[in-house]
Amino acid sequence: MIYPYIAYSKNIDIKPVFSNLKGDPLVVDMSNHSSLFDDMDVRDQKEFQNRLDRMMQDKYSWGVSSYLENREKVLSSCPQMVEEQRFYHLGLDIIVPLDTPLHAPLSATVKKSGYEAGDGNYGGHVLLMHENPGFETFYSFYGHLNSEKLPPTGTKYSAGDVFSYIGGFHENGNWFYHTHLQVITQKGYDLGYLSKGYCTAEDLAEMDTICPSPLSLFKI
Repeated sequence: MIYPYIAYSKNIDIKPVFSNLKGDPLVVDMSNHSSLFDDMDVRDQKEFQNRLDRMMQDKYSWGVSSYLENREKVLSSCPQMVEEQRFYHLGLDIIVPLDTPLHAPLSATVKKSGYEAGDGNYGGHVLLMHENPGFETFYSFYGHLNSEKLPPTGTKYSAGDVFSYIGGFHENGNWFYHTHLQVITQKGYDLGYLSKGYCTAEDLAEMDTICPSPLSLFKI
């Protein structure tokens, strides 16, 4: 069986990445149609976090921002993205408080673990490899993590085990508090999509075989 159809299997129990998420999420539109950044510098992520806190206050305990969202406005200050025209978001951004622990959704081995320095980059990040006789091997990637609590490469986890924590501005690429959850197939891994969190419009047609929607892996 291939991802994402494992979500329909009674033999495969996908655990929540974040425990105890309650209520509906705040859905944050970061697309080109959004007005969130009209009156602020898109790279002032501390102010953006303050804005999110005000939007969520007494209403929401967590939030999400979409897979395949066109974020050309948000990425306009990133020269490489502009040059390559990679504006379509390949992950699901899950917005939770600083230091919230992340849990392995399936049994996993840490394939990669490290730190990507630079404003707008991943900061602390982890790539989990999921192997099971019931499905083809695939990977789940998590960015913007606490750089001091990253697991060593090769560490094995059971589904539900804590493997990392949400990082702060100084270690998460200077982004609001969240993780970028991206699913990567073996084909996607071989093509180098571990280092690509966005794709071009021309790439969209084949994304279901490279970086399919992470929604099937994200349970609450």
